Amino acid sequence: MWRLSAILVFAASPALAADKPFFSLANTDFIVWIGFLLFVGILIYFKVPGMLSGMLDKRAEGIRFDLEEARSLREEAQSLLASFERKSAEVQEQADRIVAAAKSDAEEAAEQARKDLDASIGRRIQAAEDQIASAESAALRSVRDRAISAAVAAAGEVLARDMDAARSEALFDDALARVKAKLH
Repeated sequence: MWRLSAILVFAASPALAADKPFFSLANTDFIVWIGFLLFVGILIYFKVPGMLSGMLDKRAEGIRFDLEEARSLREEAQSLLASFERKSAEVQEQADRIVAAAKSDAEEAAEQARKDLDASIGRRIQAAEDQIASAESAALRSVRDRAISAAVAAAGEVLARDMDAARSEALFDDALARVKAKLH
């Protein structure tokens, strides 16, 4: 391959179109051409194209390795992102459940407080009604006792005014006869 290149370079040289003889040391194009061939020959002798090729291959391999590493890091980052998004969704769901449970507990506590308040009010109303009934009963007993006392006093006065000895004996005998009849 390199031989074909050298032949093509030589054939396409503008020095061949010159009117002086090409293969003369007085021709600078010939000297430059020989220097170029020597330079290329030295490069080939010391295997510089192979070293350049090896260096380029190493560089390509390094770039390929860096690309693979970047790809794996990208995939790892995507998996971490997906994991964090999943965890974020789980945490959000858990927070929603906690809020819902707190709302439910608060509603239950409020309902229980309402029930307790209603029961307390009912007990107080019942206690007040019982006190009122007791006060009414005591007032009625007091009025009845005073009415009885007044009636007994009035009856005593009426009986004392209308009572004489004969009538008193007749009432006593009648009461005694009743008691005897009931005892036997």
